[in-house]
Amino acid sequence: MILPQFYTDDIIKRAILEDINYVDVASDYLIPEDQRNEAYFVSKADGVLCGIDVAMRVFELLDDSFTAKVYMHDGDKVKKGDLIAEFSGKTTLLLKGERTALNLLQHMSGIATATAKAVKLCEGTKASIADTRKTLPSLRALQKYAVTCGGGKNHRFNLSDCAMLKDNHIDAGGGITGAVKKLRGKIGHTVKIEVETRNLDEVKEAVSTGADIIMLDNMDCDTMKKAVEIIGGKALTEASGGITDETIPSVAACGVDIISIGALTHSVQAFDISMKMKK
Repeated sequence: MILPQFYTDDIIKRAILEDINYVDVASDYLIPEDQRNEAYFVSKADGVLCGIDVAMRVFELLDDSFTAKVYMHDGDKVKKGDLIAEFSGKTTLLLKGERTALNLLQHMSGIATATAKAVKLCEGTKASIADTRKTLPSLRALQKYAVTCGGGKNHRFNLSDCAMLKDNHIDAGGGITGAVKKLRGKIGHTVKIEVETRNLDEVKEAVSTGADIIMLDNMDCDTMKKAVEIIGGKALTEASGGITDETIPSVAACGVDIISIGALTHSVQAFDISMKMKK
């Protein structure tokens, strides 16, 4: 997955505008405009790095004289104390960009690290880890990119990617069979249909409609195993709903194809990285 430059630039510019406004009352009044400094990013934990190019771009947009040496790249495993990058620029602009750069770098690295842990917990099974649409507004592509850096896969990016019938669609649309039949008559041949199921009766109905993907929502492991048997390879199976690091191994052992986890993006812990200014 490649992040378009215009997309990341737009996010960065809005973040800078939000933070700097028109004056930095500490840096602008304290530091001479022509003063330059060297600084560096250092990891303060073990994990997976993500967002280093985005972080560097923050300083590039602020300072056309900015230069950097990047030692660790997106997807690399880092350890506490690792030197990630060294860079040089106008002191005031390094200070102004510090928080925005770290916010993005720490958040994306946190997602990549959490994803890598979840992927590790699935080893030995066929299950893959996927994200969801439970992302922060305007940051979806950055967050989904971070999931791929951690070894995970992306679920749909938006509502146009897949016809996903969740419980409210089914309840409002007259049931699984009627909803899938109506969709089949209208959607294009490239669009897949995913049906969320809450019990084994709904699983059987979803199979009979020829759904491409069947989500097993908030099911316990015994029910999930029975559901996988019923589906019998006629559709991809996706486990979802409150899945944690503690439950991932047992869910993966049920034989599902995909485990989707909203927490990878909506409530991930920021990865600890510091920016230090050289004296």
